[in-house]
Amino acid sequence: MDGYIPRIADKQLLKLLDALPAVLIEGPKYAGKTETARQSSNSEVLLDIDEDARLASTIDPAPLLQGATPRLIDEWQISPKIWNHVRRACDERKRGGQFILTGSSRPPDEITRHSGAGRIARLHLRPMSLYEQRVSNGSVSLGGLLENQPFSNHRPTTTFDEVVELLCRGGWPAMLQFDLPSCLTYCRAYIEETARTEVPDTVSFDPMRMRKLFVSIARNIATDVPITTLQKDVNAKIQSRTITNYLNILQRLHVVEMLLPYSTHLRSRAHLRLTPKRHFCDPSLAVAALRTNPTRLKSDLKYLGFLFESLVVRDLKVYSEGSDAGVYFYRDNTGLEIDAVVEKADGTWIPIEVKLGGEKLIESAAQNLKRFVNKVDKNKVTAPAAMLVIVATPTYSYTRPDGVTVLSIASLGP
Repeated sequence: MDGYIPRIADKQLLKLLDALPAVLIEGPKYAGKTETARQSSNSEVLLDIDEDARLASTIDPAPLLQGATPRLIDEWQISPKIWNHVRRACDERKRGGQFILTGSSRPPDEITRHSGAGRIARLHLRPMSLYEQRVSNGSVSLGGLLENQPFSNHRPTTTFDEVVELLCRGGWPAMLQFDLPSCLTYCRAYIEETARTEVPDTVSFDPMRMRKLFVSIARNIATDVPITTLQKDVNAKIQSRTITNYLNILQRLHVVEMLLPYSTHLRSRAHLRLTPKRHFCDPSLAVAALRTNPTRLKSDLKYLGFLFESLVVRDLKVYSEGSDAGVYFYRDNTGLEIDAVVEKADGTWIPIEVKLGGEKLIESAAQNLKRFVNKVDKNKVTAPAAMLVIVATPTYSYTRPDGVTVLSIASLGP
């Protein structure tokens, strides 16, 4: 399709379609799910805009599944009955690549209780990474590092100021050609619309509380803040389970993602802290919730550091999916914290620290990484494939004598 910007998920989608009858592409609104699905589909039904299709789906969804395959069923959750019809069609046809479903929200669990295992694979599509936006030169491959492959030491041209603007703009495909003020307005409208209209009708909620929750999550971005803190920020008089319900809604909408703690075998007696960290699907939503901008952020480098960490986590999640890897964080009761840990299914792993830049911060991050690796029981866990410090400032990618690799986020790719 003209104007389509290739996504890292394109190859993953084709691979899944070769192996299974159907693929469900999930992710936040406006992340590009429909356009990505269209690159691999040969027919489509768009339930969000086709009134006749919606009406037909309430009577008998089966005819909607007829068409050249793979057939795209966009925003399938608008007609949840389709799930079981797709499942049945997959069983009857016994062929790969029959359907692509997309959805920007997850329906209640009872809708998909009839498992799609062996029939329907899931692919999570996030807002665009810096590599997909053609900002990062991709000279350092995350997949290559996991395979102990050498990397290029090219110095990126992207400046620190540009990185700050990029995290404010976000990775929304529709906004790539717009100026910064337009992007800020877009993200603020995204939050407002989510707070007012995107919550399921079956949930009783207060839009004002949802807006306050957005602000509280933004203030505590990239931290393992407890529910009680969010509760006090929103309204100390409401019950904590109300905040939990609101968070569950935002997760169902794929607006908020949980970064789970990394659990490993340690030689020390340190106790792991197991509260997840919360990130927006894109750091631009935190910027929008606080109604801030690059100039103000650069006057608060501590908070900017948290936002940059959230940007790096977003990109790591995008890149790691192609390597069959997950992204976690580590924190224990001794105060040691590692911003991200990428781990493949086979146990290959890379600990990562995220810093804005500067020799002192890089040195501190390197010491943290070595301290963490020394805690790991090498009899039960393999040595890391690499140790990374990712910075916002432009720098040549290099490996220090102690084995820690330093690189710019504008050098990282899949």
